[in-house]
Amino acid sequence: MKKTLIIGASPNTDRYAYKAAHMLTAKGHPIVNIGIKQGEVAGVKIEKPAAPYHDIDTVTLYIGTGLQPDYYNYILDTKPKRVIFNPGTENPAFEEMLEKHGIEPIEACTLVLLSTGQF
Repeated sequence: MKKTLIIGASPNTDRYAYKAAHMLTAKGHPIVNIGIKQGEVAGVKIEKPAAPYHDIDTVTLYIGTGLQPDYYNYILDTKPKRVIFNPGTENPAFEEMLEKHGIEPIEACTLVLLSTGQF
């Protein structure tokens, strides 16, 4: 299973980050929720970014390019294998930065990847 860090986690049931958290856990992937909202999603508390995790396989982004620079160092220090840029989060400059650090950027939808067995 791929431990996944969700950046932009939200307790709002209409948000794709919320849906992804539930689908990830339903498929057996442990999650870490990072966001500015308080609460929990899929039984996991939403945390503020603090010390980076070092056992993360995948980061999935649900924040726009304007907010992403605040998370660059946090994500790089986490050292995931890959970062999924969900629709609307694409960021060529950050994707290039990730590649230079040996982290694979993927422009895709986490929900689709999970639904089609490609996660």
